[in-house]
Amino acid sequence: MAERLLRVLACGSVDDGKSTLIGRLLFECGAVQEDVLAELESASRRFGTVAEGLDFALLVDGLAAEREQGVTIDVAYRYFETPRRRFILADAPGHEQYTRNMATGASTAEVAVLLVDASKGVLAQTRRHAAIAALLGVREVVLAVNKMDLVGFAEAPFTAAVAEIRALLARLGGLGLTAIPLTARDGDNVVAPSARMGWYAGPTLLAALEQVTPGTVAGPARFPVQLVQRPDAGFRGYAGTVRGGPLAVGTRLAHPAAGTTACVARIVTMDGDIATAAPGQAVTLVLDREIDISRGDVLAADPPPATADRIAARVVWMDTTPLYRGRAYLMMQGTSLVIATVTEITNRLDPATLTEEPVRELALNEIGTVSFSLSRPIVCEAYAASRELGGFILIDRMSRNTVGAGMITETLAGRRAVQWHRLAVDKAARAALKGQRPAVLWFTGLSGAGKSTIANLVEKRLHAQGLHTMVLDGDNVRHGLNSDLGFSEADRVENIRRIAEVSRLFVEAGLIVLVSFISPYRAERMLARERVGPGEFIEVFVDTPIEECRRRDPKGLYARADAGQIRNFTGIDAPYEPPLHPEIRLRTLDAPAEDLAEQVVAELRRRGVVG
Repeated sequence: MAERLLRVLACGSVDDGKSTLIGRLLFECGAVQEDVLAELESASRRFGTVAEGLDFALLVDGLAAEREQGVTIDVAYRYFETPRRRFILADAPGHEQYTRNMATGASTAEVAVLLVDASKGVLAQTRRHAAIAALLGVREVVLAVNKMDLVGFAEAPFTAAVAEIRALLARLGGLGLTAIPLTARDGDNVVAPSARMGWYAGPTLLAALEQVTPGTVAGPARFPVQLVQRPDAGFRGYAGTVRGGPLAVGTRLAHPAAGTTACVARIVTMDGDIATAAPGQAVTLVLDREIDISRGDVLAADPPPATADRIAARVVWMDTTPLYRGRAYLMMQGTSLVIATVTEITNRLDPATLTEEPVRELALNEIGTVSFSLSRPIVCEAYAASRELGGFILIDRMSRNTVGAGMITETLAGRRAVQWHRLAVDKAARAALKGQRPAVLWFTGLSGAGKSTIANLVEKRLHAQGLHTMVLDGDNVRHGLNSDLGFSEADRVENIRRIAEVSRLFVEAGLIVLVSFISPYRAERMLARERVGPGEFIEVFVDTPIEECRRRDPKGLYARADAGQIRNFTGIDAPYEPPLHPEIRLRTLDAPAEDLAEQVVAELRRRGVVG
């Protein structure tokens, strides 16, 4: 009988022959037809070494784009089996720009087949893939030193590659290593031993995969709840997939987030009740008593995992827009979804040297240590103990694109010891004393658009009515509170984060706050909106074309930016993301500033902010 299913990741740098190796392995295991192989080998002979990278690429390609562009842009999963074992093989792209796809493949893999071109040696992308595989929990590596024919089947290039990878893996946590010299195109040491490398007496690639025993962490059972089965089905159950260790009837489960417990009364499957559910098995649990459980909650056997609202993690960043401190994302961890705000970026991992360098941001494909503050506590464990409760993805809240993958390394001292102190005089009392409703008027637009001019005119009108206001102007705030910040993208994100918090405090004081900041990024304006209550944030887009802003140029900033004297200037060499649905849109070319200010006051009356 075949051993249990093994999940294998094939990875390495581009042009190391991964597609050829996978195609040869699948053919030798009977997973593809001989006529397809013959056609591909015929193409290889016609085109010589130029077609070597195409031998089996078409065979394992899951996307037409690979045929058109010569690259793999997704992870293709292939199933095959031998009399000894069943396999699912993830084909991860080698190009640096598709590191995200490699991380996807590594997230479920137990063994990584790491390719190295014998004629090129270990490359930067080889090191990056090895580092990501280790961070994502892969503990066994099969090193496939390919294209041995290009070095005359000599032992020295193989030995050099093995020594370098062995040293690399030792620094990544001592992963298990099996090294094999092969020529995938001709099948040397893929399934059958090669007669051209008499100096090698180890296993073939297939034999190594059949024999490998991946290291697994045997822990207590965890059950992330995916669906709550309502009583109209005849019972109240909780559907999900068993993680960690096995789960049996009678097991006492804790609900760590609520501090309650219950015992498993039934384990229900499509084929009827069972006494024990194995890890990875999808079941429905029925408990011996009612406790409050919702989708996204986690039930856990002893010892229960921690709950935390602050975590530190290793993050693989996958977006062209860098990761900055202060920016907020959706974090999906298991079945939970929370808002995660970056509180600190400590360092990044140099894939060439595996040293950690202090940084303030993470760029595309970089790996770094990041701390997060969460909108609510989650049930979590270190990734080394649990992939399910220790892994997460980050999602951009505007585009809904996946922009990062993370592995929790530790929980941090959270906000539980720091509670919001409720005072006898609250926001409503302060606002009532002033006879007004507190609100934030957030004026955004390009430099020179007229934000400060219009905000000043609006405040004069409100002040004349006896209302209590405060203007926060971008230039004025940089003289004090934000004097330590520059104009890099990271500093701009932090600039707006601080102002959002100050605005919230002024709203608590019952004031009408007028914020005049370029605030170029939608994500930060969304963060500012979320810091106050419903209806208290009014986005005012001062819509002035950049040509008009250039013409006005009241501070001479555009001229200096054009001359190269100012860098990261919004609209020139830094982006501005205009509001998609502002509450107020002021087109400054259509009316004078006084009329636009009156439009704002009129809208405040309509909304009941002022009388």
